[in-house]
Formats: sequence, C-alpha cells, structure tokens
Amino acid sequence: MRTAEVGPDDVVLEVGPGLGSLTLGLLDAVARVVAVEIDPRLAELLPRTVGRRAPDRADRLEVVRADALAVRELPGPPPTALVANLPYNVAVPVLLHLLELLPSLDRALVLVQAEVAERLAAPPGSSAYGIPSVKAAWYGDVRRAGAVGRSVFWPAPNVDSGLVALVRRPPPPGDRAATFAVVDAAFATRRKTLRAALAPWAGSPAAAEARLRAAGIDPSARGEQLSVTDFARLAATDPVEA
Repeated sequence: MRTAEVGPDDVVLEVGPGLGSLTLGLLDAVARVVAVEIDPRLAELLPRTVGRRAPDRADRLEVVRADALAVRELPGPPPTALVANLPYNVAVPVLLHLLELLPSLDRALVLVQAEVAERLAAPPGSSAYGIPSVKAAWYGDVRRAGAVGRSVFWPAPNVDSGLVALVRRPPPPGDRAATFAVVDAAFATRRKTLRAALAPWAGSPAAAEARLRAAGIDPSARGEQLSVTDFARLAATDPVEA
C-alpha cells in the first residue's frame, strides 16, 4: 500500500481482483474498494472470501461484475485511485479507458507485463517510446515503480512483470481525440519521417509538412522524438488543402 500511496480517505478501483489477495490488503488501508471482475464465478466468490477473512471490513467492498473495457459508470463515491493487476492482453486499453472515464482518479499503480511497463513509462527519444507512452502521458506523469519476478505468482507466468505508477496532471492544451489520431498516424509507420507518416492523416505529404511547420516541428523528425505536448500542438493546426 505504501507504493500505491493510498490511505483511509481513498476510494480504490481494482480491476480483475481474482481470488482477492490484493483486495484484502486494500480493504485494510482504504475507505472503500470497488472491484470490477469479468468472471461471474470469481465475482460471486469475492464477497464471500472477504466476509470470511475480514468480516469487519466487508462493508467497504463493492463488486461490479463487468468487463472493465465496457464500464461506463461505477456505483458510489467516485474512485480516487486505481490499483490493479491488469490483465496483460488488455492492460493498455483498460488503463486508458478508465483514466478517460474517471477524471476523479488522481493516481494509479498497475501491474503489467514488463515490456508494457517499459513502453508506458518510456520518455521521448527512447526505443520503447510509442503510442502507449504518449497516450498515458496525456493523463499524467508516468514512471516505473518496480519489477516483479515470475516466482511471486502461482502458477508462474511465462513473462516478467513491472509496476507502473501514474500521477494525474492537467492534459496539454488541445483535443484528446484529435491528438490521439495524430499519435496513431505517426507511429503507424515508425521508420518513416513525420512528413511521410502523416500524409494519410493530413491528406498529402505536402499538407503534412505544412502542418508540421505550423506547429514548429521538423518534418524530417520521427514520431518517437515528439512529446505529448508536441502532438497536441500539431493536432490543433488548421487543415491544409491536399
């Protein structure tokens, strides 16, 4: 709980609680836990487990049987923190969806595949920097918060894991959807210059170059060199006739 930086005033959102080992630890430290579980059997068993292991804290738990990617609202007070062992195959979409859906989340600590953790926390200019890095940075400051070996899990997975911490801050000026569209286009063909990579988005290479220059960005640069603020500024430029 120290790494998650949660306390008695927090409402924590947990995704994929499974058998409840993390849930029990959270219930010791926070005011309320909202656990989103897609598996109906596990969702049914979790309140029983908490009732048996921590009966004095059972009233702090709310279980929502749902796919986290399909959640549109949650019961009770807005959650202040996300603490979760995210399903590895959908970790990035789930994280981005919840950060957009729930502006009350001012911080997050998630366990993901080590490679995904590296990508989420990568700075501009690094080899791991890409779409997850930029989109996560839209919502806050992201950092690696630790490595987790395979031996702590049962059964042991075939991959190593990593903790990623995010502290929310105001997004850069601009429109999120428009910015994310530019990000997707810039990294669709990673080895190309932005002039070439953004041609489909802008309408032509010449139009892409004009918008890049309008944003003060070198058309010969590549996507991995731009910060989230750079992408937002580019997205805000006026369209140019192809």
